[in-house]
Amino acid sequence: MGLIDTHAHLADKSLANQLDDVLDRANKAGVSQMICVAVDAATCTEAVEIAESKSCVWASVGIHPNYAHQASANDWDAIVEYTKHPKVCALGETGLDRHWDDCPFEIQQANFERHWQLSRETELPLIIHMRDCETEMLAALRKQVSIGDLRGVMHSFAGSTETARECLEYGMFISFSGMLTYKKSEELRKTAKTIPLDRILVETDCPYLTPEPNRSRRPNEPAFVVHTAKCLAESVGVSMKELVEVTTANAKRLFWRLSS
Repeated sequence: MGLIDTHAHLADKSLANQLDDVLDRANKAGVSQMICVAVDAATCTEAVEIAESKSCVWASVGIHPNYAHQASANDWDAIVEYTKHPKVCALGETGLDRHWDDCPFEIQQANFERHWQLSRETELPLIIHMRDCETEMLAALRKQVSIGDLRGVMHSFAGSTETARECLEYGMFISFSGMLTYKKSEELRKTAKTIPLDRILVETDCPYLTPEPNRSRRPNEPAFVVHTAKCLAESVGVSMKELVEVTTANAKRLFWRLSS
C-alpha cells in the first residue's frame, strides 16, 4: 500500500514540464496515487487531461477563492460537466482567503457556497483552502452544516486546535502539508496529535511548501510527501506503516472514486 498525495498542482509548469520524471520519482518513493488539484478553468482542463493520461493521477475541479472574480458562467458550466468524468474525485480547491485582497470577499463567499451546492448534487467532496480567515471559515461551515451533511477536507491545515476541533465536529477531514515539518510549526504538530486517525490526510500542495529536509529545493513534488508523512507519524505517535495505512484508507473513503 502506497501513500496518496491528496493535493498536488501537477498542472503547474514547474511540474508539468517534467511530469513523467515527477511521477517516476513519486512511485520510487512509495507514493501510489496523487490528486491533481485545479484553481481555475484552465487548470481544470489540464488536471482532467493529466488524470486521463496517467493511471496514478486523479483530478479535482473548481475555482480557488483568489480567482473567483475572474470566473465566467461558462467556466462554471464546464466544471459541472467535468464532475461526470470518472477520474474527477473532488471539487476545488475552493474556500476563503483573507491574506490576499485580489478577490472581493463576498465573491469568494458566493463561490464557496456554489461549490457546496454542487458537492451535494454530485456527492463529491470539497478540497478547502483557508488562509487568515478562521473565524469567517467557521461561520461558513456552520451555515453549510445547517443545510446538510458536509463532505470535505481542510487542506494544508495551519489553523488552531480549536478550529480543527470544530471542523471535525462538522465531519471534515484535516490534511497536513510540508508546513508540519518546519521548525516553527511546533503548535501545528501539537494540533496534529489531537486529530483522530480516521480523519487525517497528507499532501504536498506542490510545487509549494516543500517539507524538510528538502525545503531549500524548488519545486516541491509528490515524492516529498513521504517526509511530511514521517513527521506526522511521529507527531501522532504511530509507526510509518500505520500512518500510510490509515491515511490511504481515509483518502479512499473521502475521495470515493479512488476506489472505483
